[in-house]
Amino acid sequence: MSETLRRTPIFDEHVRLGARIVPFAGWEMPVQYTGIVDEHTAVRTAAGLFDVSHMGRLELTGEHALAVVDYLVTNDVKKLADGQALYTCCCNAQGKILDDLIIYRASQERIMVVCNASNRDKIARVFSTAAEHHCEFADHSDATALIALQGPKAFAILALMGKDAAALASLKSFHFRDAVVGNAHVTVARTGYTAEDGCEIFCKKEDAAGIWRQLLEVGQEHGLKPIGLGARDTLRLEGRLSLYGNDIDETTNPLEAGLGWVTKLDKGAFVGREALQKVKDAPLPRKLVGFEMTGRGAARHGYLLRDLEGRNVGTCTSGGPAPTVGKSIGLGYLPSSMSAIGTKFLVDCRGKNIEAVVVKVPFYKRS
Repeated sequence: MSETLRRTPIFDEHVRLGARIVPFAGWEMPVQYTGIVDEHTAVRTAAGLFDVSHMGRLELTGEHALAVVDYLVTNDVKKLADGQALYTCCCNAQGKILDDLIIYRASQERIMVVCNASNRDKIARVFSTAAEHHCEFADHSDATALIALQGPKAFAILALMGKDAAALASLKSFHFRDAVVGNAHVTVARTGYTAEDGCEIFCKKEDAAGIWRQLLEVGQEHGLKPIGLGARDTLRLEGRLSLYGNDIDETTNPLEAGLGWVTKLDKGAFVGREALQKVKDAPLPRKLVGFEMTGRGAARHGYLLRDLEGRNVGTCTSGGPAPTVGKSIGLGYLPSSMSAIGTKFLVDCRGKNIEAVVVKVPFYKRS
């Protein structure tokens, strides 16, 4: 018997707006409303509203909360100031990626963690087990919701939600604070997953639908549109932002995945550090590269990558047409010897070898 799919507190709003609903990581989620390209373009030129309530929201509190979190992740949580956030990986003892996370330091004794929906149970087990006898652990995912407002007009739209909301334009990137948005008490973080400016709004589940409706109403004149998972994927791919389950998983390590910048081997002990030090000390066998299709065809997750002699050398992890870039792009693992920009190779697109070339990433960077 199949598992019952879950619904976010905003589900009825998606149905009302005519979204196409699909199963995703155990949830019923909107994949698109007006179309992927239309929604993608709205985020790049104006703003988009995303329901990301399916993601996990965990919290550790107590005297040793910061130390426990810091030990479980690759980045240096100790360097965070109150009200600051960072991106990181959580690895196992073999240095393989269990999930990629955003860590929020409210105080030394209160740390919030956002994890991927597909990994919520796994990450909750890892953090709750580590917290035993050291600090308190809570999973607030079911009692809360998370809404992302992304795009160049995001903060202009947020400012229409009240005096307190208007002051959030001064919030620095990867910082957060409590605020009143509409009439709801929320936490707003200047983070995102689209390669655009914007914020994410943490709220009580009972406030979520109201905030969603009000934002769409006040944002209409600014071109705000609701955005589904389809455009979320094309936006993050253009920004070269990794997707767990595609580009990173428990068979990959952060160094080969291009996440060395969030792997601080000199910060002190953390889970997977010894394994990752060995990886760093040896030549990397493979690297996650960005590429453009130079022949006619689109790369997709799982497509084989071949050298110019036709030998299998790697796998595409993410790919497809990029609306803003105007090209067909992809990410994939290639041998390090083939990872230099300008290296040509072949992508097996449904039995046809189509030419591609390694390019500089991100594919898109906002001006």
